Amino acid sequence: MKKDIETIADIRLLVDTFYERVKGNELIGPIFSGRIENRWPEHLEKMYRFWQTVLLDVHTYSGAPFPPHANIPVNETHFTTWAKLFTGTVNDLFEGQVANEAIKRGTIMAAVFNSKIDHIRQHN
Repeated sequence: MKKDIETIADIRLLVDTFYERVKGNELIGPIFSGRIENRWPEHLEKMYRFWQTVLLDVHTYSGAPFPPHANIPVNETHFTTWAKLFTGTVNDLFEGQVANEAIKRGTIMAAVFNSKIDHIRQHN
């Protein structure tokens, strides 16, 4: 039986596993690697803090997650791929109320980011 997401160690497992899958994905892997380059440790630390804040209500992240994504050449297909990888990672590792919330939040975030990027492109 899988456990729910409860600790920072769980968040680290989720984030590390997810981004390994992202790196190996032929559609979104090159985009992430091209943007992050050799700053993966820094990016992962930021993602640990982000998801710890969102899911565990431990406020370690401050910032605006959207602006770094505003000018990335991506579309709905990229966000759908991201959301499927994220959902699959959560489902493979965890189950429970917080895991379900992670999937919900990730799916919403992908849709919102896609919508915002689409809006920016249409109005520039």
